[in-house]
Amino acid sequence: MDLPALLSILTRLPAFSGLTAADLEPLPLKGVAHDHVRLRGRGVVARVPRWSQVGLDPAANLAYQATAFARAAVGGHTPELVAVLEPGPTLPMGALLVGEIVGRPPRLPADMPAIARALAALHRLPLPPPAERPPLASPADPVAATLALVERQAAYFDTADLAPAARARLAEELEAARRDRPDLPMPVTLPVTLPITLVGTDVHPGNFLIDAAGKAWFTDLEKAQYGHPGIDLAHASLYTSTMWDPAVAAALSPGDVAAFHAAWEAAVPADLAAAVRPWLRPLRRLTWLRSLSWMARWKVEGERLSPGMPAELCAHLRARLDDVFRPDTIDRVRQEWR
Repeated sequence: MDLPALLSILTRLPAFSGLTAADLEPLPLKGVAHDHVRLRGRGVVARVPRWSQVGLDPAANLAYQATAFARAAVGGHTPELVAVLEPGPTLPMGALLVGEIVGRPPRLPADMPAIARALAALHRLPLPPPAERPPLASPADPVAATLALVERQAAYFDTADLAPAARARLAEELEAARRDRPDLPMPVTLPVTLPITLVGTDVHPGNFLIDAAGKAWFTDLEKAQYGHPGIDLAHASLYTSTMWDPAVAAALSPGDVAAFHAAWEAAVPADLAAAVRPWLRPLRRLTWLRSLSWMARWKVEGERLSPGMPAELCAHLRARLDDVFRPDTIDRVRQEWR
């Protein structure tokens, strides 16, 4: 992170012309795709991409995220978009300035209902007509699109040095995911009526902060899109997600997951809750495979994609990857839907 370059760009903006180097506070690196720098006394954080996890060029990546922050903020559980710093020679990926959320990491399982309410605030936002959804992705069939993503990423299962027993189990689960859609003909004939809303996508609990009032804030909208809210519910509560961030790590019980689902249902319209309910089980399998296939990619390419991560964080990520791909871990997780 080139702090002098960031300062030089910031001080060209009238609102930040008085900033000094002492006002820039790099925050500990938690995720794999962004650096964060607090602007002391301004209530603002600079969010600086390291790379695009969805393969966009720097300008498109920044525009996508800016749109996501602007649209999600209406729900009241995500940071406000303050400004966009366009990519340039000294800041190749650009940056977003977003409102600072003062809070602590979630404590699981106690804060899962608060996370459910934050997700509900996204999911109940009015759905724009298709022509107004870009640049955010909006697949006509988000379940099929997620399966296609899993199929693409699953190639990394063959190169991630997995135990043969783990690889065999993943092949079984992928085959089951291909046919596990409730109440829909296969192959699916479009248009199909699916619950589609604004979704956060990367909604593992480590991407939330809990403020002093107990309200949950979702802070990472890089992958936000229009999709199936059941995928968010799965991703927020699966073992692969709840154990990912070392500041949050905890394994949820079935009762914890049920309480999480109940809190979400209580916070969304009844028709949305009813439409999502049949999908909860099949989408847990599919979303778990989405996470594992991404993790397999990270196992192969992670150090190249995000160089310079702290040794402590790298060690934690390697330990998580070793754990989630253990055959006994796979067996324990898939008991949820078997």
